[in-house]
Amino acid sequence: MPSPSPELLARVPLFADLEKKELERLAKSFRERTFKPGSPIATAGTGGVGFFVISEGEATVSVGGREVAKLKSGDHFGEVALIDENHSRSADVTAESNLVTYGLTAWEFKPIVESSPSIAWKLLQSLAAKLRDAEARAGASYS
Repeated sequence: MPSPSPELLARVPLFADLEKKELERLAKSFRERTFKPGSPIATAGTGGVGFFVISEGEATVSVGGREVAKLKSGDHFGEVALIDENHSRSADVTAESNLVTYGLTAWEFKPIVESSPSIAWKLLQSLAAKLRDAEARAGASYS
């Protein structure tokens, strides 16, 4: 089964600072998944165990039936699911066109993080940024 190119993974902020060898190792753990237009990729309120990187096509992110983002090649979603397998998805993600993604599950990711502190650190930074964004949207002022 094909895996993503190291170049595609390098476009993901979570992996952008990794060495080429780390990207190549990481790429081997991803699995290709394809979706037809209109197909759900993630459903709000359901459990999520996977992280996805879009290779080809577009997807829509909706919260409460309202579109909040469009995703395209190089975009990603689901990083919280990599470290919190009990987490429910916070949004619906639906394929807008024929979509090619690469997915990584929490159980495939855990050994990689345990052996690569640089990947673990980037994940923490990404989650901290998401928390800051959520707090800003909610009007919170934590520091």
